[in-house]
Amino acid sequence: MALVKGFKGLRFNTEKSGDISTVVCPPYDIISEEQRLEYIKENEYNIIRLELPKGDNPYNNAKTILDEWLENGILTREESNAVYIYEEEFTAYGKQYKVKGCIVRVKIEEFEKGVILPHEFTLSKAKEDRFNLMKATNCNFSQIYALYSDEENKTISKLDKLSSGTPDIELTDSDGVIHRMWIVTNEEDVNAICGDFTDRKLFIADGHHRYETALNYRNYCRENGLAKEGDAVDYQMMMLVNMEHPGLVVFPTHRIVRDLASFDKQEVLSACEEYFDITEYDSINNIESVLTELYNNNEKAFGMYCGEGKWTLLVLKTLDTMAVLLPNVSKASQGLDVSVLHTLILEKLMGIDAENMAKQINLTYVKQIDNAVKSVDNGTADCAFILNPTKISEICDVSSAGEKMPQKSTYFYPKLITGLVINKLD
Repeated sequence: MALVKGFKGLRFNTEKSGDISTVVCPPYDIISEEQRLEYIKENEYNIIRLELPKGDNPYNNAKTILDEWLENGILTREESNAVYIYEEEFTAYGKQYKVKGCIVRVKIEEFEKGVILPHEFTLSKAKEDRFNLMKATNCNFSQIYALYSDEENKTISKLDKLSSGTPDIELTDSDGVIHRMWIVTNEEDVNAICGDFTDRKLFIADGHHRYETALNYRNYCRENGLAKEGDAVDYQMMMLVNMEHPGLVVFPTHRIVRDLASFDKQEVLSACEEYFDITEYDSINNIESVLTELYNNNEKAFGMYCGEGKWTLLVLKTLDTMAVLLPNVSKASQGLDVSVLHTLILEKLMGIDAENMAKQINLTYVKQIDNAVKSVDNGTADCAFILNPTKISEICDVSSAGEKMPQKSTYFYPKLITGLVINKLD
């Protein structure tokens, strides 16, 4: 199935670049312009200058900077093929977690081959940006995050053994997440880890845009005589994690509805009565605990917030409704919380169609409940829907069925940091 290899990664030479903690950054798509400038102010060699370039010709700027850093020894290449064991330690839901996997090169395949499977739809603008960056730099600066099934923990036992000593790299980011990396170059160990994936499928957890861009870039290189089958552009840098790992955490992404021509809370709730059990609450303070209890009981439930500190609980009466609305998809897709919200509430009952949602005309996605509440309270939103997270098992079931979830169905936490290792595609 999946073809996995070690690779000679590019890494910062900290004797010239400065401390590793000052040259890494979060993924480009969650960084504001203010944050971008702060990273550069702290260290001119921060990876953000390559991953999120700016200027009149940003992609060529990134290429120029990359070439300069390579020439001046700011970035140096591993002397032999390596597997990079990567661990994050963090706090979520008031508990301490660790999640560990390996960063490798993976041969990319079209989704229809069933080797590497997506779970979310993507937006074209982000893919165009990443494609232009790859054309200019011929690099992966950040990893695609993918899951695999290994109930016997065959691979993680190898990774744990090889990472029992002091990490080669360790840093704590501004969110308090500890990042550790062990660099494995022993050929026997590298081959043993990579060989574990011969009979496995991979499920993309995060990085759908980057994966689809990688396919487009590979095809572009072949069509223009820049590469042939088997060349480096066939392989992309991925972080692979066992889907049974106890450290995996998925956060929900909440929906803000805004700028509707007309919005009437009671009208929406009246329409919901046929399909949902409805309960009113006087304080927003218990919304997470109530939704969590229903999540643990496998109920399909949402919090609807319309202001004044009060919220409404909507609990789906029966999944039979979804079988009628989405007859041509699997039960796995029919039963997703986001499917119920998008198809039944937003589209059928509120008239916000799928194209509108994809273009975010009347819909905004936010990670924090507080931000969703504030947007309603300050009048920039008509209402907000608070969701439970998507379960790992649901992600794999939908992917295995050859289907995709709506955009922003999952938010794996924490994000993988950018800059620990780079995959140059040559």
